[in-house]
Amino acid sequence: MITVLIDDDPFALKLLSHQLAQLGCNDRVTFTRAAEALAFIEGDLQTVGLIVCDLQMPDMDGVEVVRHLARIRYAGAVLLLSGEEGRILQTAEKLGCARGLRMVGAVSKPVSQDRLREVLVGYAQPVASAQAPGRKTYAREELARAIASAEMVNHYQPKVEFRSGAFVGVEALVRWQHPQDGLVYPDQFISVAEEHGLIDALTNSVLRNAVRQARRWRDGGLDLHVAVNISVANLADLEFPDALARISAEAGVPLASLVLEVTESRLMEDPLATLEILTRLRLKRIGLSIDDFGTGHSSLAQLRDYPFDELKIDRGFAHGAWRDASLRAIVEASLAMAQQLGMRSVAEGIEDRSDWDFLRSTPCTVAQGYFIARPMAAAALPTWLAEWQARRADLLETAAA
Repeated sequence: MITVLIDDDPFALKLLSHQLAQLGCNDRVTFTRAAEALAFIEGDLQTVGLIVCDLQMPDMDGVEVVRHLARIRYAGAVLLLSGEEGRILQTAEKLGCARGLRMVGAVSKPVSQDRLREVLVGYAQPVASAQAPGRKTYAREELARAIASAEMVNHYQPKVEFRSGAFVGVEALVRWQHPQDGLVYPDQFISVAEEHGLIDALTNSVLRNAVRQARRWRDGGLDLHVAVNISVANLADLEFPDALARISAEAGVPLASLVLEVTESRLMEDPLATLEILTRLRLKRIGLSIDDFGTGHSSLAQLRDYPFDELKIDRGFAHGAWRDASLRAIVEASLAMAQQLGMRSVAEGIEDRSDWDFLRSTPCTVAQGYFIARPMAAAALPTWLAEWQARRADLLETAAA
């Protein structure tokens, strides 16, 4: 695959080309003018795998380049470089992601070899064709049949304590075990359930599967908190707290073992019903987590008005906060609020050792993310737990050294 480099500074372009050659990018084409680079890319979309582009250029800046790449449906990777301050770089990268481009990073100049290597680690992944067909969509009738036929299954992502590394809970994540299409992920059917009145049936299926599995774990000696995501539509049903209590009682699982994760950006749609239902859930000792904290519009008002006892920091803030001053400030402020309000705190998006080490140095309570484990079927949990116990000892020993 061809790597296209765009920078109006010939010296910077030559240095960058040399650095990329050292990292194995052997087929490189350089341009000092963005318009010429775009013409080249558009003429050979299928063979350009990586574009490295400066943001500040006189004829066409990098933000304009990003817009044109989205217009021509470029499917390869994009890396942005700039001498501008970091927040401008971050915003430009987010803009690229919002336009559907595969952004591999945004790096400040001067660029070190090590930093280039770090951001290009994922670049070797296969690039989908720009003409690839979209994801399959499902009709209401097919989803309704799947829920009734028990084709919905839960996978579970472990959560561990930062201080001790102890395994303390899981988040239940629904999957559709489709008879023809295999494992279908929720972003392909949740919106269908919400739009067509199936969300209560789907949530009940997830909850029943989760509490039954929690019962099996308890019988095997694992006393875990089990978190389940709920839709704002569930918070419009005044009978929801009692229905959940019945489901839990049938399985013989204490309500205090359950945590409901509510995405905070949607809570205010029906404030009175939401307030009543969440208050009744807390009266039943069910945990309430404000999920994806900071990504909506009324976070502080919701912390004031609703009886949450757990604050979950979104992956977009937690991952990489160790190297990003803006993200670090947001994470630290969120954790300080959680402490002052007497709330547990969970950081999702712990993707690597650097994320782990940084968040472990903060007051954050619980870790969740690919560094600990990917979501898995319940049957895979014992094997993961044995492996985690060995990793846990190593992580704690290293931290103590």
